Amino acid sequence: MFPHKIAIVYGERRITYREFADEAERVAGVIASRIEPGDRIAYLTPNTPELLIAHFAVPLAGGVLVAINSRLARPEIEYILGHSGASILFVDSEILASVGDLQSTVPSIEEVVEISDLEFGLPGGHVPMGQVPYAEFLARSAELSTDEISWHVDDERAPISINYTSGTTGKPKGVVYTHRGAYLNALGEVFHNQFTSASVYLWTLPMFHCNGWCTPWAVTAAGGTHVALRAVRPDVIWDLIDGAGVTNLCGAPTVCTIIATAPQAHFLERTLRITTAGAPPSPTIIAQLETLGIQVVHVYGLTEVYGPFTICEYQAEWDELELPERARQLSRQGVGMVQAESARIVDEHMRDVPADGETIGEIVLRGNNVMLEYFRDRKATRDAFRGGWFHTGDLGVMHPDRYIELKDRAKDIIISGGENISTVEVEQAIVSHPAVLEAAVVGVPHERWGERPVAHVVLRDGHDVSNEELRIHTRTLVAAFKVPDRFVIDVSLPHTATGKVQKFDLRLRDTASPL
Repeated sequence: MFPHKIAIVYGERRITYREFADEAERVAGVIASRIEPGDRIAYLTPNTPELLIAHFAVPLAGGVLVAINSRLARPEIEYILGHSGASILFVDSEILASVGDLQSTVPSIEEVVEISDLEFGLPGGHVPMGQVPYAEFLARSAELSTDEISWHVDDERAPISINYTSGTTGKPKGVVYTHRGAYLNALGEVFHNQFTSASVYLWTLPMFHCNGWCTPWAVTAAGGTHVALRAVRPDVIWDLIDGAGVTNLCGAPTVCTIIATAPQAHFLERTLRITTAGAPPSPTIIAQLETLGIQVVHVYGLTEVYGPFTICEYQAEWDELELPERARQLSRQGVGMVQAESARIVDEHMRDVPADGETIGEIVLRGNNVMLEYFRDRKATRDAFRGGWFHTGDLGVMHPDRYIELKDRAKDIIISGGENISTVEVEQAIVSHPAVLEAAVVGVPHERWGERPVAHVVLRDGHDVSNEELRIHTRTLVAAFKVPDRFVIDVSLPHTATGKVQKFDLRLRDTASPL
């Protein structure tokens, strides 16, 4: 519908929709000549146009896309490549220089294709290990007929991609997405993000994370413009918000914090929608973004459910609330998106907990937007779907208005003297202090109480605060037994590539210094 419209912006590069489709077909033709239907094709690259194109080219070839976290170490990459059985690996030249020859240690890999990035001074070819330049791989399409390339999907339940979990509690698991689940999630994204052909989407969210929450397909479905971003930097983000006319972006709460606290931050006269998930955003940051004229859309999901599954659907009567209370409403995880079933919160016997906003249970999900299975892991799949619902491992409450609110991961909840302490609740209390930029609370073994909370705090530039002041401030917002026994001022917190705080790292650190 929009052959001459700019589909992809990347630095000085401009790719029209006609060129986008043409390259997808050319890449698909070459891949199809090398594989059998269902074979896995891996990409190891930042948010470049080539990875965006791969979201169409690989399925078009009959392959299954494996987009790998570009920040992983070599042993982690080797495991994912080996477990998925990927036969072709496309890798960014900068990453290739770092990880070295993967083909020699992963038997399934038949060919490595190097993607250079002239836009950012990465010409490629500087690590001669037998890899094929991307341009040379693409040129093979001239010898092939594209007449047999069909955009028809024979079986919508067939896999379209495999996304690997972060593996913080064991080996990463391969989450299998289907064509049906992907297109339904993409349509949900179009609806809830209000994508149109006038939308300009900034890629602050990694495309390797849940296939970018299915947004590669969603923005393209709407005919919008993708603005690819190699690295998340506040100055570049604000330059693009202003210069490229960005209307939408997605990211973890850390991205929200980067945008809200950047020196370049200023009030916007036009609408910018930020969709955030990955961890509960603090009402404080939501309020800050609102004062900049930025609308925050809060969603909740996991890798196993194609990214977002629920959304904090805005209610008109919230307009009458004071900003702090409106921000608190917006920080909830909400209700099932238009393409998804409603979430349930259940006890250990799969009974729904009361919708009182207080009784904690586990969030369980089911429907088209839940994964097909864990790849090559039947036991983990059976366990995840016990009782006919997918068990998220997240703990939350159901409010009387049927909006859910996440309280913690099951593994992160702190049980102190028989009382449950939600680390999310305590973290949000701490972050509301004007000197605090970020906080993470973890449980540390305690001889008398079993566990007690310890808070790790990152301060805003130019601010200082004492432990006692933080303790007093937190006590005004939560019960005394929830107030951390210790506040540790850190320069930064350890994050995963998707913006989640690596609490297991903090727990290991704190266990070495018992209370």
